[in-house]
Amino acid sequence: MSKQKGIIKLEGNLGGISFYTSGGQHLARLANGPSKERIAKDPAFKRTRENNKEFGGSAKAGKALRLSMSGLLQTMAGTRFTARLTALFKSINLKGIGHRGKRPIAPSLHKAMLKNLEFNKKVSFSTVFSAPFSLANDPDRFEGTVTIGVFSPDSAISPPAGATHFKLVSALGVISDYLYDAGTNNYEPIVPDQDSLGATTSSNMLPLGPTAPAVILTATIAGTPVIDSECTVIQTLGIEFYQQVGTDFYLFAQDNTMKIVNSF
Repeated sequence: MSKQKGIIKLEGNLGGISFYTSGGQHLARLANGPSKERIAKDPAFKRTRENNKEFGGSAKAGKALRLSMSGLLQTMAGTRFTARLTALFKSINLKGIGHRGKRPIAPSLHKAMLKNLEFNKKVSFSTVFSAPFSLANDPDRFEGTVTIGVFSPDSAISPPAGATHFKLVSALGVISDYLYDAGTNNYEPIVPDQDSLGATTSSNMLPLGPTAPAVILTATIAGTPVIDSECTVIQTLGIEFYQQVGTDFYLFAQDNTMKIVNSF
């Protein structure tokens, strides 16, 4: 693996070299792997084809979760969040029973595996925000509440330099279980009309300082649907930082953070 230098950055294959982007860096490596045609047809690559199908299904499930709270990802998620989500759903897929390449991706059977996932490993929510909180959800699972009692931001929050204010943010996201569909040769959600549903709520703008009031964050999915048993609802808690300049508040582009605090 080598880094690309110069003004023009390439992507794709050229002269036996593969140019690509990873982690914000422009890289290059020898493109000496088997062709797509060989992978698709050669019996020697049967296991590769099976793995690719399951990997594609895991990526699809991860995309559903990202769509459920897409408005938050730009400020909350790290550069590797998509890859980490795919890996998480692939680990759930590996617990499925069936033939390789067709094993289900069933978060509803492994809800605990989704808990405590940090959106940004470089800025962990657990190290930035330490005030105690409690969780509750509606029996039909269209609503989730996070309750934070009166606390001291000075001792419970580690803000970035220059921050003067913050907001607490909570979101719900719905992910259906996925099954392999022989007709489409892809993984498809069992409950497509609920897959990727979401809701977000946030606190008022609060100043950093010795005392903050109690905060109750209730996120409610529009239409209050009864969530299907083959769907999983994830509940998140995050924090956004702002700097006040005059009467304006500017959201930090970085240093905001969020994690999954519950799945039900």
